Amino acid sequence: MKKAKLFSLGAATLALGLGLTACGSNNDKTADSGAATGGDVDKAHTVAMVTDIGGVDDRSFNQSAWEGLQAWGKEHGAEKGVNGFDYIQSNDGSEYTTNIDSAVSQGFKTIFGIGYLLQPGIEAAAAQNPDTQFGIIDSVIEGFDNVVSATFKDNEAAYLAGIAAAYTTKTDKVGFIGGEEGVVIDRFEAGFAKGVEDGAKNLGKKIEVTAKYAASFGDPAKGKALAADMYKNGADIIYHASGGTGAGLFQEAAALNKDRASDDKVWVIGVDSDQQAEGVYKNKDGEEDNFTLTSTLKGVGAAVQDISTRALNDEFPGGESLVYGLKDGGVDLTDGFLSDDAKAAVKEAKQNVIDGKVEVPETPGK
Repeated sequence: MKKAKLFSLGAATLALGLGLTACGSNNDKTADSGAATGGDVDKAHTVAMVTDIGGVDDRSFNQSAWEGLQAWGKEHGAEKGVNGFDYIQSNDGSEYTTNIDSAVSQGFKTIFGIGYLLQPGIEAAAAQNPDTQFGIIDSVIEGFDNVVSATFKDNEAAYLAGIAAAYTTKTDKVGFIGGEEGVVIDRFEAGFAKGVEDGAKNLGKKIEVTAKYAASFGDPAKGKALAADMYKNGADIIYHASGGTGAGLFQEAAALNKDRASDDKVWVIGVDSDQQAEGVYKNKDGEEDNFTLTSTLKGVGAAVQDISTRALNDEFPGGESLVYGLKDGGVDLTDGFLSDDAKAAVKEAKQNVIDGKVEVPETPGK
C-alpha cells in the first residue's frame, strides 16, 4: 500500500456539482447500451460507478459522485453508456457484488464503489480482475495496485457544522441523525458534537446533543420519525449524515415550519452537497422561506472526476490512499443562512483546524 497523501481538490472543484442535475430515476439499474463516445476519450477507456442505496438523485453522497462523473464525461466528450460512462444503481445491499460484477462484465475500465459498504465487493472484484482499475470511496483497500482509495476528513466539516449549530440554536438542544453506524458516520457525529461543545464554551453555555441512527441510508420514513421525536423534545437544529434517509428529515422540518413564523422555524443542516434547495418552503404567512441552515460539503464528485481523468491519462493512482480535508479544500461548509456571528465563528474554527490548533476527533465520546 502506497503512503496516504493529501490531495487538493480546490474550492471551485469541490463545488462542481452545484450546477449539474443528476440523470436517471431511482429505478434505473443498468447502463444504456451502445452509446458512442467522442472527443478525446479513447473508446477503450470507460468509467462506471456502482451506487450505494439511495440513488443518484439522493441530493447527497451518490448524487455528488454521479455529478462528478457527468462532469468528467462532459469535459472529455464522452457520452452516457457502456462506451463512455455510466452508473449502476444498488437498491439493496445484497446487490453490491452483483452490480460490481455487472460493471466488470460490461467492460468498464475504471469502476468506482460509492461508499464504504461496497468495500468487500470492490476488493473481491479487484482480486479477480487485475487488469481492471477500481476506486473505493470512503474506505481504504490495501494490497492492490489496481485499487485507489479516497477518504475524506468528514469530522472536520462536521466540526464547522457543530460550531454553526451552537451559534444558531435558541433552545440549546440540537440533534444528529446518522444512517448506518460505522467508522465513516462516526466521523460526522464526533466532529459535530465537538463543534457544538466548543461553540457552547465560546458562548458560555451548555448545549445538549442527541444522536440517533436509522440503520439505513435509504429509509426516509425512519428519518422522518427520528426527526419528529427530536424536534418534539426541543431540538431546533438537526444535522444528518444519512443519505436518502435524510429526505425524511427535510419532510418533517417542512411539515413543522409551515405552521410557524419565520423566526420560530426549526433548522436542518445538510450533508455532502449544498442542500439549500431542499429547504425551500412556505411559512404560515404564505411567504417563501428556507430552513436549510447550512450544509457540509464533501468533494466526492470532484474526487471521482479527478481520478477518472488521471486514469484516462494513464496516471491511475493504483495502490494509493488519497485523503481530502479542510486544508486542501476537500471538505467545507456553506454560508447558508448563518448569522454574521456564526460565520465569523466558523471562519475562526476553520483556520484553527487548518493550523492544527484544534484536533477534531474521529470517534464519538461515550
